[in-house]
Amino acid sequence: MTSLAFSKTKRSAFSLVELVVVVLIIGILAAVAAPRMFRTAEDARDAATKASLSVIRDSIERYKSEIGKYPEEANIETNLKTYIRGPFPSVQTPSVPKEHRNNTVVANDGDPIASFTGTAGWAYNESTGEFVVNHANCISW
Repeated sequence: MTSLAFSKTKRSAFSLVELVVVVLIIGILAAVAAPRMFRTAEDARDAATKASLSVIRDSIERYKSEIGKYPEEANIETNLKTYIRGPFPSVQTPSVPKEHRNNTVVANDGDPIASFTGTAGWAYNESTGEFVVNHANCISW
């Protein structure tokens, strides 16, 4: 009976192979999850810019319904101040170059989507009220 007791000894540690397998699995999970985390931050900035664009467009339409015409580009920030809570929003989209990530507005007589000018963050057509991000990468917004 004593020989049976010695054959059933308890293990008190992990083997090297077990530890290597666990580290390998954790590495694979990290390699899969890391790109998703970085993309999530970019998606959040895109969503913030889209939300800002929607707020400004709604403000322009409310201004027009109250005043009867679209606001002039030169005074758009002051004209919309009562409709936008806080400062005039800026473009935050990562796909837009850094020089375009600001809250300045450029006016355009024609289609603001067709002709991007300057380094302003937003493009605005005061005759039609169309308001877009001033960059070709955001044409679908």
